[in-house]
Amino acid sequence: MKPKDFFAEKANEYDNEQSRIQNVSTIAQTILNEVSFSKEMSIMDFGSGTGLLLFEIAPYVGKITAVDISSSMIAVLKSKREDIKCTLEIVQMDLTKETLDKKFDTIISSMTIHHIEDTLALFKKFHSLLKDNGTIAIADLDTEDGTFHTEDTGVFHCGFDRDNFVQMVKNAGFKDIKIQNASTIAKPTNHYSVFLITAKK
Repeated sequence: MKPKDFFAEKANEYDNEQSRIQNVSTIAQTILNEVSFSKEMSIMDFGSGTGLLLFEIAPYVGKITAVDISSSMIAVLKSKREDIKCTLEIVQMDLTKETLDKKFDTIISSMTIHHIEDTLALFKKFHSLLKDNGTIAIADLDTEDGTFHTEDTGVFHCGFDRDNFVQMVKNAGFKDIKIQNASTIAKPTNHYSVFLITAKK
């Protein structure tokens, strides 16, 4: 059975929401301040969606492998390929069930981890997919009251407690862990804070 594409209905309008664009842009700036990228680097964007995050990181790296489970989001990303300023490989897969036969310098991700049931297993997989001294730069929601998502997009976590998240990343084998404010998303329901966690293999 094919997994449900939770974003099938909204992929084409996904990039029209100004608060979303602004949030990802702020996250991208925070990542660029924390991680030293170079044109020699090959990185993965996990849960790449329509490519909002990788679009901003692309000018600073050599290659990005975009990994996403949603065929509709990937279709939107493919339509932007010519505007992305690095080599782009697009892989549609469920990384929680399959894996890639390659190693990355950095793994980035924005607002995807709360859609993953077993976060520890995922971060162990991230660890295995990184080169030695490779880095993760992962942004997601702080603990929220469940009002962030107004429709079902396959959500397992209403954000994360930062201390618990740091401990989980440590348990996955990472070191030099840093967690900081990355952005705030204003919605009619509330304001939601977003953290960025960076760590090394």
